[in-house]
Amino acid sequence: MSNQNHYANGPLAGVKVIDLTTVVMGPYCTQILAELGANVIKVESPDGDTIRHVEPKKNPGMGYMFLNLNRGKQSIVIDLKKKSGLEAIFKLIESADVFIYNIRPKAMHRLGLSYEAVKKRNPKILYVGCYGYSQKGPYAAKPAYDDLIQGASGIPWLFSKMQGSPNYTPVNMADRVTGLHAVYAVTTALYRREKTGKGDCVEVPMYESFAHFVVGDHSAGQTYEPRDPSSFYRRALARRPYVTKDGHICAL
Repeated sequence: MSNQNHYANGPLAGVKVIDLTTVVMGPYCTQILAELGANVIKVESPDGDTIRHVEPKKNPGMGYMFLNLNRGKQSIVIDLKKKSGLEAIFKLIESADVFIYNIRPKAMHRLGLSYEAVKKRNPKILYVGCYGYSQKGPYAAKPAYDDLIQGASGIPWLFSKMQGSPNYTPVNMADRVTGLHAVYAVTTALYRREKTGKGDCVEVPMYESFAHFVVGDHSAGQTYEPRDPSSFYRRALARRPYVTKDGHICAL
């Protein structure tokens, strides 16, 4: 992870982001923000981001996925369970534009980093939470991972319609799609603050973001009244590379 941002002249130059995210979804968002020119400071616990240990890796704690998701950021270790650690992150927050995290809000409250606490130290902060489910819905307290969100959004069911058995996409699709949602949530919140001068609390839930992505293609017969739940986007389920004598061809 470099401490030099090679995109320092990008459109987000001068924007300071405190990145309290781990694994894929949040770091993917902040990686893109860094590429847009933001000064992203990644805060890790003494144990480090768990994605550090995903193989392959050439050095301990420096797995390929961690390196790809965290390029262009600065790095700092803070133990938020200690009073000195909490004060250290508040010092960073005081001069920041964006504070982004991807643990559940109740855990943030326990750490002393609720929106109300953060806003007291920086009223103009954009406090961005990326987690499993909207805090306004019945699943607010549930944890979430890419596999679970793909399942809840119907991806394995769609695979069963294609190939007879359920499956997940072979990429972290829910994490990546939600990460992109978080990018535009941050950039639009920055635009709104530029117009109003006010900070805000922003929610980017995985399920609602990814379900929106899936339903856009497959609402089909459920778009109308009366509804037809057996109808979906059949072309998307039928398309596949064409078999030839010496391999496959992707053509349209």
